[in-house]
Amino acid sequence: MMEFQALLKSKGVDEKRILTLNFEERENSQFEDWRIVYDLIMSRLPFTEKKYVFLDEVQLIPHFEKLVDALYVNKDIDLYITGSNAYLLSSELTTLLSGRYIAINLHPFSFAEYATAFEEQKDTSRLFRQYMNGSCFPEATNLSKISPELTNTYLKSLYETIVVKDISKRHHLRKFDTLQRIINFLFDSIGSIISPNNIADELKRVTKESLSHNTVQKYIRFFTESYLIYPVQLYNIKGKRLLASNCKYYVVDLGLKNILQTNKVDADLGHKMENVVYFELLRRGGEVYVGKSEDNEVDFVVKKYDGQLEYYQVAYTVNDEKTLERELSSLRKIRDNYPKYLLTTDFDNSIIDGIKKINLIDWLLDSK
Repeated sequence: MMEFQALLKSKGVDEKRILTLNFEERENSQFEDWRIVYDLIMSRLPFTEKKYVFLDEVQLIPHFEKLVDALYVNKDIDLYITGSNAYLLSSELTTLLSGRYIAINLHPFSFAEYATAFEEQKDTSRLFRQYMNGSCFPEATNLSKISPELTNTYLKSLYETIVVKDISKRHHLRKFDTLQRIINFLFDSIGSIISPNNIADELKRVTKESLSHNTVQKYIRFFTESYLIYPVQLYNIKGKRLLASNCKYYVVDLGLKNILQTNKVDADLGHKMENVVYFELLRRGGEVYVGKSEDNEVDFVVKKYDGQLEYYQVAYTVNDEKTLERELSSLRKIRDNYPKYLLTTDFDNSIIDGIKKINLIDWLLDSK
């Protein structure tokens, strides 16, 4: 938002016509009545000319939907709101503003963006390994240039903010250890098809704690609403339809997985690569699914906005013939002419039976 405000000022917009409130800041955290916030905003703005109002973490205000709607109906106000969890758009707000807003989802740095922060690093393979074993949050990226310890401190603080404030306090959860165990399970299972029953069974095996399917499902919903994890639905390739069954899950930033004790540096690189590819596909536009067809699975199916499909298989390396054939087989079984890609860290880009085998780093750095 700061960049956009700077752009407005560069175009001659007077500072008096721009108002910003961050509701995480101490002086703004005491508001309990949206009407008081509304009156405060209106008192600080000029009566004439176009005004620009920026509200950061507005969902922290009780009944914030009414505040947003009251400001929105003022035709002299351009309104911009941000929030760090899906509660912002899962509330009454979407009903009040139906058809009158544009939602923009922001993600951590892509590898191409991350690489611009380390232009002095010419070894892209080494940089990519650093990308997967570190964090791609902008602030964490900057801190990593100073000290790994600072980066870890920042990530732990961010993680605790999400888990303690966004999840535990908001939903009045008492079993913090249970919450933590479920997160650990999900982080350790990125790229695997799992169900609430899988998680409940594992918890019972390890801790003797019994949780219902509905309870685990509720916890998972809290994680997805906080944008900590992203669920990916299964897509029937043959029937061209979604399956109402289990999901895969990916973590918004591998740095959050990497700070947990369950992580080992350079461990689980294949699934970490999948995580990177998933978010890159989201950035490039379209709906991203996991492909399923009888006994066949494809890592990702992308349904573009024009209805066209793309298929992606991800493997760390396919240097041996058996692995190559296994990865190609999943794509060969698809009986249509939509583009098919095999992404690996190998350097021999080629086309095999119409399937484009591409080096993952080349693909990530290609802006086309």
